[in-house]
Amino acid sequence: MKFTIYQESRIGKRRSNQDRLAYCYSRDALLLVVADGMGGHLHGEIAAQIAVQYITETFQREARPTIADEMLFLSRVLSNAHHAILDYAFDKQLPDPPRTTIVACIIQNSLAHWAHAGDSRLYLMREGRVAFHTRDHSRVQVMVDQGLIREGEQATHPLRNRIFSCLGGTHSPQIEFSRRTPLYAGDTLLLCTDGVWGPPGADQALARMDSKNIIQSVPVLMDEAERLGGPSCDNLSSLAVTWLDDFAEAPPTTISTMTMPADSFTTKMEGFAPGQLPPAAGDLSDDDIEKAINEINNAIRKYSK
Repeated sequence: MKFTIYQESRIGKRRSNQDRLAYCYSRDALLLVVADGMGGHLHGEIAAQIAVQYITETFQREARPTIADEMLFLSRVLSNAHHAILDYAFDKQLPDPPRTTIVACIIQNSLAHWAHAGDSRLYLMREGRVAFHTRDHSRVQVMVDQGLIREGEQATHPLRNRIFSCLGGTHSPQIEFSRRTPLYAGDTLLLCTDGVWGPPGADQALARMDSKNIIQSVPVLMDEAERLGGPSCDNLSSLAVTWLDDFAEAPPTTISTMTMPADSFTTKMEGFAPGQLPPAAGDLSDDDIEKAINEINNAIRKYSK
């Protein structure tokens, strides 16, 4: 595999960052995952952390060096992550289980497979334009489908935060799966939370993004989304990969997995750890963070068999 990859997460104007994102690759398979925690101080980000960490750790166990069945894998890990969040809520005796959106993608053999629940999106950019993006599981998307509002009006609609599918919560998630999608040299996949695509005018910024140079263009996209978000700007997270075939001219930032051992992995995950408190969350001590991490690991461990 040859690809260029970039990820970034920002707090926006919120008190803490409830987004989580990670990528992980073996010699022959690449995992991308983005989650947007929903509701409740700390608990939303814990739901997102459980989901991203569980999916990533399962990928590391099973990609040897490829995943046997991509869609079965995505179905199983998203369902198990949902139940791990519910177990965490039960153990903590929370009145309402925390929730998180999710979008996860596996690429192997130059084929992409993805699944999502909620309004975190995957975009496929090809030949300088947005060729596809996932359909949000939201009330305003249903209104668009029914012709009650026009495409593009979701960002300013008062019901824009009504999500009907997610991991965690009181209802089983309605997970939507992609078709098997071939990737060609120069294709870019962008996974992002609604803080990136949601502000009014952000769709135009996405359309202008230079998918051939994501290491420079994704920060510019984030800057524009943050500006458009204004004083109520949400958390913003983006994870982009540009796919390159064996004969493409590889820029210096290109990752090649051809020389990796079959049983090795490289992972980058955004999260919290002792000594790394979330911005503007000074009421959480290192002991609080350590306790949260242990609780997350306990919730994940039940499904890591």
